[in-house]
Amino acid sequence: MFQLGKTIVSEEVIKNDFVCNLNACKGACCIDGEAGAPLDPEETHILEKIYPKVKPFLRPEGIAAIKAQGTSVKTEDGELETPLIDGADCAYVIFDEHKTALCGIEEAYNQGEIDWKKPVSCHLYPVRVQDYTEFSAVNYHRWQICDDACSLGEELGVPVYKFVKEALIRKFGPDWYTELETVAKNLKNKP
Repeated sequence: MFQLGKTIVSEEVIKNDFVCNLNACKGACCIDGEAGAPLDPEETHILEKIYPKVKPFLRPEGIAAIKAQGTSVKTEDGELETPLIDGADCAYVIFDEHKTALCGIEEAYNQGEIDWKKPVSCHLYPVRVQDYTEFSAVNYHRWQICDDACSLGEELGVPVYKFVKEALIRKFGPDWYTELETVAKNLKNKP
């Protein structure tokens, strides 16, 4: 672990390799698990605002889940997240012709309907950020469904922090990312 500003960063973010391999996993991270995507409080307002433009991209079951639960939900622990369809798929999940799970929010973004790509927690994955009072912890999240992504990342020589560069800059800013690159270079050059 090392500190960058008000963040504590796991060295695994630098030392592990990762490149999403949608051909292999079919977007399982959006349909497996027991919870929706974590949301920041301001993202719940964004989802409410953009929902009318996202809705045409969604599946009927996703629309029904959002109608029943709202564009975001608060868990028993007080955490904010995206709603689920029958406790499984994220309500914003859509599927392409190859049955690969994609994000309906991101599809609306790609089509120029909205200017917000998707929740930052999704954009950052496999990096997870846990906010505390005095700092934020930046960690690499291991999940068996991403084994193919780890293999592809290793094959291509792409560390996690480079794979999620755009998302890290979105979350922490360009100066923070430049500092991260410096730390990564120094770690690589250590004997």
